[in-house]
Amino acid sequence: MPQSTPPEPPKIVFPCDYPIKVIGDAAPDYKDFVCRMILKHAPDFDGKAIVKDSRNGKYMSVNVTIRATGEDQLKALFEDLKASGRVSMVL
Repeated sequence: MPQSTPPEPPKIVFPCDYPIKVIGDAAPDYKDFVCRMILKHAPDFDGKAIVKDSRNGKYMSVNVTIRATGEDQLKALFEDLKASGRVSMVL
């Protein structure tokens, strides 16, 4: 029986609107922190964000959409967010 290869993920066509969810420990300045980090990599980011607290209030997610210009931009943004020490997960 021939083995099938898994399908490749769809290619992203840049520039495009790209949603990002950033999750970390809840803090009063967490949204502002995330927005500042995003502005470094996406200067045209409008600052609009949806913030949600976890059920127990320990974590906070910040959902944003940026105008992504390329894979290098996204990779650098994700690395900076993760290296900050305040971000648990980037989706």
